[in-house]
Order: sequence, then C-alpha cells, then structure tokens
Amino acid sequence: MIPRYSNPEMASIWSDENRFAVWLEVETLALEKMVELNLAPKEALEAVKKKATFNTKRILEIEAEVKHDVIAFLTNVAENVGPLSRYVHRGMTSNDLLDTSFAVQLKRSGDHILFHIDKLLLAIKQRAEEFKNSPCIGRSHGMHAEPITFGLKLIGWYAETARARKRIVAALEEACAGKISGPVGTFSALPPEIEKHVMSKLGLKADSVSTQVVARDRHAALFTAFALLGSSIERFVTEIRHLQRSEVAEAEERFSKGQKGSSSMPHKRNPILSENITGLARLLRSYVTPALENIPLWHERDISHSSVERVIAPDACILMDFMLRRATDLIQNLVVYPDKMKANLESSHRLFFSGALLLALVDKGITREDAYKMVQTRAMEAWDKKTDFPKLILTSAEITKIIPISDLEKLFDMNVYFKHVDYIFERAIKDSHQEAV
Repeated sequence: MIPRYSNPEMASIWSDENRFAVWLEVETLALEKMVELNLAPKEALEAVKKKATFNTKRILEIEAEVKHDVIAFLTNVAENVGPLSRYVHRGMTSNDLLDTSFAVQLKRSGDHILFHIDKLLLAIKQRAEEFKNSPCIGRSHGMHAEPITFGLKLIGWYAETARARKRIVAALEEACAGKISGPVGTFSALPPEIEKHVMSKLGLKADSVSTQVVARDRHAALFTAFALLGSSIERFVTEIRHLQRSEVAEAEERFSKGQKGSSSMPHKRNPILSENITGLARLLRSYVTPALENIPLWHERDISHSSVERVIAPDACILMDFMLRRATDLIQNLVVYPDKMKANLESSHRLFFSGALLLALVDKGITREDAYKMVQTRAMEAWDKKTDFPKLILTSAEITKIIPISDLEKLFDMNVYFKHVDYIFERAIKDSHQEAV
C-alpha cells in the first residue's frame, strides 16, 4: 500500500519487482555457499547466475492458484532455470528468504531516511545560526514567559533531531537482521556457515536466536523510533503553526507566487505544510501499536504478523522519508519576522522582568513569600493599567529603598537573558555531533 505522496526512490524499494529481485539475490547467495560446502553442484549455481530471472506478472498468476508467494516465486524461477533449480532454496524455509529480504529492504530504506535526516539537521542548524541573536518572547502555557532568541528555539529542534537520528541508527542495527536457519531456527538442513555468508554479503546481522522468523521486537523498535522522530517533527511544525497565527505573525511558511489559501477568502495564507505533517505524524504513530502486537506470535511462529507488515513497513518508511523531505523544505524556506518578534516581546509591558526582580529582592534578604507578593502586586498593576513594568518599579518607593535605582536599571537589561546563548549553541552542537556519530 503506497500512498500517492510517496517519493519514487523509496517506493521502488517496496515494489513487487524489487522485492522479488532481493529474493533472487538472497537465494543466489545461499546457493553460492551451498556449492562451496558441497551441498549443491557448481552447475546449479552457474545455471542460476545465467538463467535465473522472474516475471512479476507470472509470479502473481501462480500465487493466485497456489496461495503462497514464495512457492510462486520459486516456481517461476524454476521455469527459467530448468531442472537444476531444485537446489534453489534447498533446506530453507520461506522465512529464511522473507525475513532476510525484509531486512535488506529496511536497510536500504534506512539509508534514504538517514540521508534526509542529515539534510534536515543541516537546514535547522543553518537557520538557527541565522537567528541566533534574534530576540523573541519565550512562552509557557501559551503565555509570555521570559525572552529567548529564535535561534535558541531552532537549536533545540536540532538537538532533538540528532537524538532521533541516534535512535534510528540503533534501531536499524537491530532491525536489519536476517536468518537462514531452517524451519524452526535449528539449522537442521543447512549449517550456520550459509547464514554467515549471506548476512555478510548483504551487510546484515543474523538473529542470534531465531525461530521460524526473526524476533519481531527488532522491527517494533524501528517503527517506534520512526514514530518518535515523527512526533518531534510534529512538535516543530506545531510551533510554526502557532507562530503563523494572525495574532502572533512571527514566522510563516513560504507562500509562493500563484498559491491560494482559501476558496472563499482570498486573503488567507494557511500553514498547510505544517498541518499536513501534523496529520502524517498521527498516521506514523499508529503503526507502533501493530508493530508491538506482532511480537507475541504463537510458539515458533504464526502468520498474524505478515499481513500487518505488508502495510506498515512500506508505509512507515515512505511516510518517514516524505515527512523529512517536507520538513526540510519548510525550514529552509521559513519566512521569519524579527521586527514582529520584537513588537510581541514588548507587548506585555516588559513584565518578563518579574522573575529577575523577585530574585533580586530575595538576594537582599526579603523572604520569597513577601518578595513574590511585592512583585506580583506591581505586575498586575502594570498589566491592568497597560504601563511599562520597569518604569512602574523605578517609581516604587517600597522597592527602590531595598534595591537602588542604579541596580534596578542594570536588572532591567534584556541582554542578561542572552548571555549564555553561545554556550547553549556550542553544547547543543557538540552533544548533537556525538549523538549523530
């Protein structure tokens, strides 16, 4: 099931044509080692390398009759190779082929995804450095808190994405495991050397203790890692959606020439990319539950996981790849309005200095409870009267007798909030580099 928004490169990894091509690759590698171990004649390998091919349409025709995809594939290969094809799949069970090929598809998909994570990381880092010193108001509960810079907001996204990359690298290492260990994982018909050869050639690891299948906790870890990154990206675009609100207007998605936002209201410029990503993140998270439920199979294996994976595996990889591409484009072309950020910063009458004043009073020996009451009373007055908070404080005899006006003026310097910006950037980039490595 390939969504219409899939990119061709990723979609091709999960196509029937590529799936059968990987199957043939796995079978050929297994036969190579069988020949080396004198479990199959050299002529069989020569025949396979020379004649083995498949026709997707023909495989599907056979499958419609036999109701078994691997048998259909082997039958079609045999039609092309001839009698020596009897050595293809010798001693193997279907999932030796299926799970090993599944790992190849996940590995190749993972390469695409990691490439686009790196592009997203670069885009975020560049924009973070661009707005490293651009002041804006920090918000908690949607309300004005204390000043930050827009670059700090972005470098946080960078650090979070780097952590997600580390998780996905680790999860791919777990998930990209195959098996050539027979019907219940005991190597009853083929020695472990064949499995070692196939996994080495494909760049995979072998499941340390397989049953008829590779343990599904491996794959669940990967889909969970995808969902975590998807949720992080959703966090980023949710922020963009809030910043694009008419009342805020601090940043917005690029609105291209000729673009239209509403069929009925020509003035609309909607955050459609961010909203699209938000919806896709919900879908991506929905794949975690069936992936987890695929873990508890009956005994050495049942088939309940198979139908699930045929949907969630290609969809999750395609969705993840698409979300990364869209998020990267969004960040690269994000339109930022520093002047509006400054105006919003000042719109709450500089009440953000309340925390600094509270600490200054406490440092002068005032109890926290008394200091809090003094500051809050004047903060509410400034809000109700729409009066600049620092100016109100500088005319308060009760406070100026505790803290000299000259010290208060220094206290009401907004640069104090930005004195450690460089330190935070340096730490984030250093830690994120370690995470990525």
